[in-house]
Amino acid sequence: MMRAACDVLSPALMRPHLTAEVVGRHIYLFGTVDSTNTALRRLAAHGAADGTAVFAEEQTAGRGRSGVRWFSPAGVNLYVSVLFRPDLTPRDMARFGAIASLALCEAIDAEGAEAGIKWPNDVVVDGRKVGGALVEYTTVGGRVSSVILGIGVNLNVTRAELTTALGADAEAATSVSEIVGAEVDRNRFAARLLDRLEAWQGIFLAKGPAAVTAAWQARDALRGRALEIRTGTAAWQGRGRGIDSDGCLVVDDAQGCTRRVTSGAIRLLRREEDR
Repeated sequence: MMRAACDVLSPALMRPHLTAEVVGRHIYLFGTVDSTNTALRRLAAHGAADGTAVFAEEQTAGRGRSGVRWFSPAGVNLYVSVLFRPDLTPRDMARFGAIASLALCEAIDAEGAEAGIKWPNDVVVDGRKVGGALVEYTTVGGRVSSVILGIGVNLNVTRAELTTALGADAEAATSVSEIVGAEVDRNRFAARLLDRLEAWQGIFLAKGPAAVTAAWQARDALRGRALEIRTGTAAWQGRGRGIDSDGCLVVDDAQGCTRRVTSGAIRLLRREEDR
């Protein structure tokens, strides 16, 4: 089936919708890359400017947190990485990186869905994953010299394609088009996402990390939910209580103790257990 011109990503088709002043000033678009984060990291090493964005129609080695492969078919979704050069410390990164999830949620909301965040960086609608973010940064002299926020979101991939690629795991995934019942204009979505990234960067710098944390808490998909937490070979259960000022997940365990989770795999338990 032939794709309409509006179905093809194009900086020229993004710019009429783009209001950001810095983010997206420089846009690179690739047909196929290993990953947009890797492509942007190469550009950053050669002096790419703050706000540079790299898009790709397809990724052959797209990945999420902990190196998990990200399903990246061609021509239907959105894969983008954006470069920031803030004057921050490594400790700030968990909270600064949260702007990617918040921006993605707002872009999805604008399509008519209501998105939440599953710690640390998955974006979900009705409990199903629709997108996520990957935060990478470099330091010089104990300060952050560059940050790459990589974002992948399922826009127009079909249920059949998800099932074929992911098998049983497809039940936990969805796309924006499946949720809203209409195809998403990827160029308009891309522009809106860049706009919201710039807006949230401004909020972080002007109001501090607490403002970002509060907005994240309002979208927390795990608060009050029964969870299983796996770290290495150990697994335990508890109930989500939000995130703390360092961006760690806070969980009350079965013994009534409050624990901070800095890494690990989080699984929602059955809905009946949340009552």
